[in-house]
Amino acid sequence: MPRKNDVLPLTIESIGLNGEGIAHLEGQVVFVPGGLPGEVCDVQILKVGRSAIWGKVLRVPVPSPDRAAPDCPSYPKCGGCQFRHMTYAAELEAKRRRVEDAFRRIGGLDLAVPVILGAKNTERYRNKVQLPIAPGPERPKIGFFRARSHDVVDVADCLLQPETASALAGALRAWMGACHVPAYEEGAHRGLLRHLFLRFSQTGVLCCLVVNGEALPHEGALVEALRAAAPQLTGVVLSVNRERTNVVLGQTYRTLWGEDFLDDTLCGLTFRISVPSFFQVNREQCEVLYQKAVELSGLTGRETVLDLYCGIGTISLVMARQAGRVVGAEIVPAAVEDARANARRNGIDNAGFFCGDAAEAARRFAAEGLRPDVVCVDPPRKGLAPEVIASVVQMAPERVVYVSCDPATLARDLSRFAAQGYRPKQALAVDMFPRTAHVETVVLLSKGEVDSKKIRVEFSLEDMDMSEFQDGATYPQIKAYVLEHSGLKVSNLYISQIKRKCGIEVGKNYNLPKSEDSRQPQCPPEKEKAIREAFKYFGMI
Repeated sequence: MPRKNDVLPLTIESIGLNGEGIAHLEGQVVFVPGGLPGEVCDVQILKVGRSAIWGKVLRVPVPSPDRAAPDCPSYPKCGGCQFRHMTYAAELEAKRRRVEDAFRRIGGLDLAVPVILGAKNTERYRNKVQLPIAPGPERPKIGFFRARSHDVVDVADCLLQPETASALAGALRAWMGACHVPAYEEGAHRGLLRHLFLRFSQTGVLCCLVVNGEALPHEGALVEALRAAAPQLTGVVLSVNRERTNVVLGQTYRTLWGEDFLDDTLCGLTFRISVPSFFQVNREQCEVLYQKAVELSGLTGRETVLDLYCGIGTISLVMARQAGRVVGAEIVPAAVEDARANARRNGIDNAGFFCGDAAEAARRFAAEGLRPDVVCVDPPRKGLAPEVIASVVQMAPERVVYVSCDPATLARDLSRFAAQGYRPKQALAVDMFPRTAHVETVVLLSKGEVDSKKIRVEFSLEDMDMSEFQDGATYPQIKAYVLEHSGLKVSNLYISQIKRKCGIEVGKNYNLPKSEDSRQPQCPPEKEKAIREAFKYFGMI
């Protein structure tokens, strides 16, 4: 059994979810950041768990032809990128395989991903930047959280961001020092400046300062410093966030100077973007993604389209140019108003917008007998709630186009759709975030032929595991997620124990002791933590 600090030669077999190399040692998974498939690396063991081991690469005697020298001095300590040690072609293949593997292992689907559309520009592509701020030994730290921590790494420049972001961070850092403005201390919940939040259009930049208070001292001097650092600055906004939370932006805003919005173009349309608006961070690749979503929709100019999670109306308005009618639904009132204004701004009169969550909107439209020809969904990372899927199926559209930012929840949802007759027909991946482990996917689903053969089956409900039919992820999906993210293997027993702790319904007799004297093994703390993380990921808690 290996021990901490042992150095062992390990063969890297594949790439994991977060870009780390995956090896095996004595039947256990070994996570090795920086390792590439096919390499035999000298790995120092950092941590030995019950079912997984973590290590770091010390030497690579024979490098893979896919290995590249990192071009950023902050890589990998800042945690912002995961793939700067490999060629871009290898990164694309790793992402394509990740999506395909999720379909097979989590969704139980034999769905190929033959294409991943790479980016022409892999640097300076982000149009949204959020930089945490923390006290430093000599000056405030403005940068990124170190991987799997809330320790802020001070970064002078980031190759994913426009150079203007670094100039504004430098100006803010100097102003904080000159005016003795304290950075936010997360643990003690004190200090003032929490985040520097920036939005970029093709011609301007909007700056938002997130503060643990109601105001900043010397606000005029700050505005002057920021304007000097970025002549294309169009506005400076203050966001108040006094909560103990990981959420970046607060609920209230005050404009210190200029405008509180940007105008930008996407797919030939103009959109107005405020600080809290959702807008894809890579404009060029977003246009590629939306073009593919429109192609898969098969629009001819006559169809009715329902767009759930429509945000400020980007996909809705792009599709409206080729559809008969588009209805968008979004839970954020300000986003709905932005979507309506964007429709007017672009002279589009066949798109309307409804304020409500996706489940409510889908139920309402189904109850009113609305039968869209196409339903488009672009949910957040947690994916679709079961009731949303049920309502979409009830409306019986000819096609469903699913745009996803997370392969795991996408695979889960595709499996749920398939169980109700909608099977995935085509899938492709789009690299929206080069050099990071994130990947976007767009999938076309359509109504499959229902097998008319009937089989009589007799079973006992009392002995049946009904947990597979509960809301949330199934047991196999939870097991797969836990193994993929932590390397731990968990049993149905452990999952049901943590379900009960979290107040999640479990089958009445499922995994209970046979008698009061029976003793069951209890879920270890590290596995309980991993299971709870899976519950959060799948929206169960």
